[in-house]
Amino acid sequence: MSMLIKLAARALRTADKRCLLKFAWNFGVKGALSVERFKRRAKRGEYFPPFLYISIINSCNLRCQGCWVDVEAPRENLELGALNRLIQDAKENGNSFFGILGGEPFMHPDLLEMLASHPDCYFQVFTNGQFITQSVAAELRRLGNVTPLISIEGREIVSDERRGRTDVFNKTMRGLENCIRERILTGVATSVCQTNISELLTENWLKELIRLGAHYVWFHTYRPVGPKMNAELALTPAQLVQVRKFVVAMRTKMPIGIIDAYYDHDGQALCPMSTGVSHHVSPRGEIEPCPIIQFACENVQDSGGAFKAIRDSAFLRDFRNLSAQATRGCVVLERPDLVKELVQKHGARDTTVRQTAMAELESMQPRFSQWLPGEEVPEQNPVYWLAKRLWFSDFGAYQHAPHDVRGKTQVLKTSLDPVKPLADNPIQNDPVLT
Repeated sequence: MSMLIKLAARALRTADKRCLLKFAWNFGVKGALSVERFKRRAKRGEYFPPFLYISIINSCNLRCQGCWVDVEAPRENLELGALNRLIQDAKENGNSFFGILGGEPFMHPDLLEMLASHPDCYFQVFTNGQFITQSVAAELRRLGNVTPLISIEGREIVSDERRGRTDVFNKTMRGLENCIRERILTGVATSVCQTNISELLTENWLKELIRLGAHYVWFHTYRPVGPKMNAELALTPAQLVQVRKFVVAMRTKMPIGIIDAYYDHDGQALCPMSTGVSHHVSPRGEIEPCPIIQFACENVQDSGGAFKAIRDSAFLRDFRNLSAQATRGCVVLERPDLVKELVQKHGARDTTVRQTAMAELESMQPRFSQWLPGEEVPEQNPVYWLAKRLWFSDFGAYQHAPHDVRGKTQVLKTSLDPVKPLADNPIQNDPVLT
């Protein structure tokens, strides 16, 4: 509790008061109400996610290892009109929070205009930070309803290697410093992998970010998917547990917010797509289960709008149900065969420009994700515990799932069969990484 008080005091000292008020109201109060509305709908069997993630453009100035986005393809982006209609539709059904992804969102010509058009919403923009000049940061502060989440994948040498360009770390840090100088609520995201886990999953890195003025961090783990999958970067099961333990411990120790999206209050793994709390919209407007499942049957520009398309989608419904029955982790990593069968069953479209998503899926080898039975690490900070229990639990999605606490799921050639244990020790028996 004392760490959260220190974090709040630090935010009051370092962030613009208007930005804080927008965060507290648009994200905090209205976001909680959106989750409550989601719960009521879910009880009726109707699903529309309270947290909608939108990739507004496919283009990017970097070439990151393992990226699944069509960054080298001709530019595609959601036009301003389509974006505004999507957000307005979601607002009318109780939503107020949107994650904005790319590519690089700041390459979208109408990003700032879109943010300004919805002062009653809150936006988290996932960015490499290199387009956030001082003038852009000043505009973000004026708007007040946006938090940049700046991706840092390592220090100088590792950043250049991971992101396929030179001087990446310094250019990104300039964007981060511009945001902090303008007193914007600012976060730092890291895709934890083999090359940066020892460098950035540390107390010293958190202390450095606190000294710089960052307000929160998000440690998510690298997922080997896409056309240039790099399996060598993936964490071992023991390292996945290490990440979880670090996050939980630092929440009680360091005055900086720490986000995670794959565990509930008791430390049980979950998938936001499986619970229905989040789905993804591509730069073409295609409605996908999540960013790394690049298949869809519906588009936000279909007649009836996004709310109706998502609520009535048999494809999304079957994905939620099947993935929850198969695993508490990532169904794409653990059971790519199930994903393939479901895509074929519904005749879902490949939503990529490259049109190789099925071939990529077929080439995947099953591996462990965040679901490691017996290795749960419950939240230690009571505020995080309560917030997760109320607004980021599994919402009953897994109550009928046939889990076996002795081990992990086994890849079954017949697919769609009941889940069977793979091994007695999930930490020592990864079929890919050990």
